[in-house]
Amino acid sequence: MTGLLSRLFAPVSKRHFWAMKKRRLLVPVLLLALIFAEPTRAVTLAVLSDAFWQVAAYVAATLALFHYLTNKFERHGAWVSRLAKKKNLQVVLSAVLGALPGCGGAIVVITQFVRGNLSFGSVVAVLTATMGDAAFLLLATKPSDGIFMIGLGFAVGVVSGQIVDALHRDDFMRPKHSPAKPNPCSKQADSQTVIGVQGRFWQWVLLPSLVMTLLSSMQFDTDALLHLPVGMSELVGAVLAITTVTFWALAREAENYESLVGEDPKDSGSHLFERVAQDTNFVMVWVIAAFLVFELCVLWLGMDLSELFTGWGALVPLMGVLVGILPGCGPQILVTSLYISGAVPMSAQIGNAISNDGDALFPAIALAPKAAIVATLYSTLPALIAAYSFFWLVES
Repeated sequence: MTGLLSRLFAPVSKRHFWAMKKRRLLVPVLLLALIFAEPTRAVTLAVLSDAFWQVAAYVAATLALFHYLTNKFERHGAWVSRLAKKKNLQVVLSAVLGALPGCGGAIVVITQFVRGNLSFGSVVAVLTATMGDAAFLLLATKPSDGIFMIGLGFAVGVVSGQIVDALHRDDFMRPKHSPAKPNPCSKQADSQTVIGVQGRFWQWVLLPSLVMTLLSSMQFDTDALLHLPVGMSELVGAVLAITTVTFWALAREAENYESLVGEDPKDSGSHLFERVAQDTNFVMVWVIAAFLVFELCVLWLGMDLSELFTGWGALVPLMGVLVGILPGCGPQILVTSLYISGAVPMSAQIGNAISNDGDALFPAIALAPKAAIVATLYSTLPALIAAYSFFWLVES
């Protein structure tokens, strides 16, 4: 017994410490295990290939355009200066920032609230309008639904923020002493190297991947068209998918919940394709997880998730709202992936999109924890109203 205790509490070597920190590598290892196992090989290869050709290429292209326009438009901090000056439009401008795909706009609003430049209603507006990285996925795969969700989130965010400002004073829930802003961009040298490599990877792969994706979307047989052996496109897609997941696994250490479900922090001066790579690889991990859960349930249990959730009726929108309360974009991408695959209805997607705060909730908790909790609870009510209104009016 003494020997066992001594081994358990013995100092951890740097090598063992590195191994424990790289828990993310369990994801690509698990995927490889499913590929090598005969019963799950065909399903896993198909899922990985579909995730890359049907999702990753579109998401990366959408992200590249978004980051390019953001760099051009926000170079001089235009939105931040407008937020501080336009008192009567703060809620509206905050909702606009929240409606933009990703979590950057929401983080800006929360920071300005803590500094005393914005009202609490602006925080509620931006968190209600925010869909996080799941917006990129929905825009890339179902553009009309993505635009609908962005517009709905903006409208609900404006109304919610105005009501909150009418009920509370501007400094409601603002911390008396602003804590130091956490530095999300501190990385180890090995992570910086991985980020640079994956940026170059997507810089070279994006255009040919997008061409292959468009050909597949137009119902061309890419193997026959390019004179490739049968199944080669699927195999290449699976290899590229495993590569993106491995990049994600190596880019950051798995230290806590945030490092698993949140997008990786980015340096403000990082190359456009480095940011594209980080976000795309993160989205891919959760999309693959959702697709695999769906397909393996069918394979092993003979259970179709779409039929399962259909049987839950009025509880499905509530489930979407409850998942949305969880911090981070990962769970929200999971719900959006299930919606895209037809496993959950639009009402669940609406409830999740409005209730979720994405990665913006992490800095909110660090900078103003009480305000973050109250704002999250406030955004839950309009999410329930919107989700169940759609459920009763359209789906029931």
